[in-house]
Amino acid sequence: MTEHITGTTMLTGLLGSPVAHSLSPLMHNESFRLLGLDYAYLCFDVGTDRLKEAVEGLQAMGARGWNLTMPDKNLMCQLADYLSPAAEISGAVNTVVNENGVLTGHTTDGIGYMRAAKEAGFDLPFKVMTLLGGGGAATAILVQAALDGMKEIRVFNRKSPSFDRLLSIAGQLNERTTCKVSVHPLEDTEDLRASIDTSDILTNGTSLGMAPNIDTCPIPDASFLRPELIVSDVIYNPRQTKLLKMAEEIGCPFFNGLYMLLYQGAASFELWTGQEMPVEHIKAKYFSE
Repeated sequence: MTEHITGTTMLTGLLGSPVAHSLSPLMHNESFRLLGLDYAYLCFDVGTDRLKEAVEGLQAMGARGWNLTMPDKNLMCQLADYLSPAAEISGAVNTVVNENGVLTGHTTDGIGYMRAAKEAGFDLPFKVMTLLGGGGAATAILVQAALDGMKEIRVFNRKSPSFDRLLSIAGQLNERTTCKVSVHPLEDTEDLRASIDTSDILTNGTSLGMAPNIDTCPIPDASFLRPELIVSDVIYNPRQTKLLKMAEEIGCPFFNGLYMLLYQGAASFELWTGQEMPVEHIKAKYFSE
């Protein structure tokens, strides 16, 4: 990699903690190489306690932009000069574009989910979704799906500090989009079952089922599913969660979070470079099942 660094190489990267496991450097640097772009992507282990200093340093050095992962997404909202509509509503930024020292914050996680769904053969606008969870991934999906024209989204989340935040986001989306958004306690299993029964898609935006806790599941049992229901999970490790195994047994169409990861990165790549990431090559090299 170092032999390709020049005096004009544009810096991009990832801020968060931990970041050593990230696939982002592989996919971005390979894409830069394929397209002949004079860019480089690095990871920086930076928590919220040093984020302001890190951002000021990248800004001063003229870095083209950077991604953010946990725990830095929310704080970056306060450090950006401008926010995209999705970032503003969700209160989280995962991509920053630096234009001559002016920082614009975006969130591409929801874009990644919607594109992954479309690639899997599911056109979600005008559909009804039951969405489980209220963390960063779930919120990004909620906001982008509403902005993209989803007919209705029913969010189920445990009664916690994030519940009131979801109510606020739902209020904004109901005012600013045509999507009907409502928030419900995940503990109300009767309400959850009724919602899933009348939804086109069930989406798990929680960490339930993620390695190493692969025996956990966000729904009580497979009786909550029916064959025509689309089931999706933001988790990609394991590739098939307990929820998705249930979906397969029932005969539901389903997809995991692997390509959400790819397409959120592709959206960041395009914001920085103005070019499309060669996603088919990246899929084959780093995301093959």
